[in-house]
Amino acid sequence: MSTIFKSFEFVFMAYLMRTVLGYTADLSHALQKRDQDIVNAVDVIFLTKIQLQQMRENGGWDEFLKDVHSFCMKYGIKIPKMEDFYRPVGRDRRFYVKITNLHRYHVDMFLSVIDRQLRELNDRFDEVNTELLLCMASFNPIDSFAAYDKANFVKLAQFYPDDFSRSEIDHLPCQLQLFITDVRGDERFRKLLKLVLILPVATGSVERVFSSMNYVKNKLRNRMGDQYLNDCLVTFIEREFFLQVKDSDIVKRFQAMKDRRVQIKL
Repeated sequence: MSTIFKSFEFVFMAYLMRTVLGYTADLSHALQKRDQDIVNAVDVIFLTKIQLQQMRENGGWDEFLKDVHSFCMKYGIKIPKMEDFYRPVGRDRRFYVKITNLHRYHVDMFLSVIDRQLRELNDRFDEVNTELLLCMASFNPIDSFAAYDKANFVKLAQFYPDDFSRSEIDHLPCQLQLFITDVRGDERFRKLLKLVLILPVATGSVERVFSSMNYVKNKLRNRMGDQYLNDCLVTFIEREFFLQVKDSDIVKRFQAMKDRRVQIKL
């Protein structure tokens, strides 16, 4: 096992994962914010795609390989010649596939991982979905509908030809002007729209809670009661908040719950 960790292939894959995840980290954080800025999130999606595409095409391979070589030289890890045949670490010779190291590392690993990431982003955020998100941002009621854009509303209606006829779309700009004048003075409608806009984010939060359960209630703690599970989930999900609580405050709170024989000291 230690031989694998000290191999060029392991270092290559670790660097590749760190680089790709580094480019997508801002996007991940933007999509998980409680107060979602749709326009900003779409911008981050666009920039992430560009960065990955540049890494794939504009000399990204040479720069990446240089960084991997530098790390291997620093820690005495053997660097294979790219023109030699690929030899997987820890596997029998009969499993060798006659391809060069260059093909294995550049095509099968480097390009393949980037292409998968780009394909995933394009599938989830294609042009239509991105356009819909931008148009939906015009519903944001903050600052008396400061993000209101009549053109985006008309464009949004055009995505639903079964619900809006041609004549209705042509008349829509005038109706929208009356509409925005009315709702800017209606506090109830503003709250309703804000609720509608945060629902997708709230749904994502619920999904993250269920995902967190796999960490809290695992095979070693599969008999955990509902109340204890709920308490553990709260502290796990809101860990950024709970990390601000001092240990001394926790001890004082615990001691004050009831009389105890032993006084806990930090």
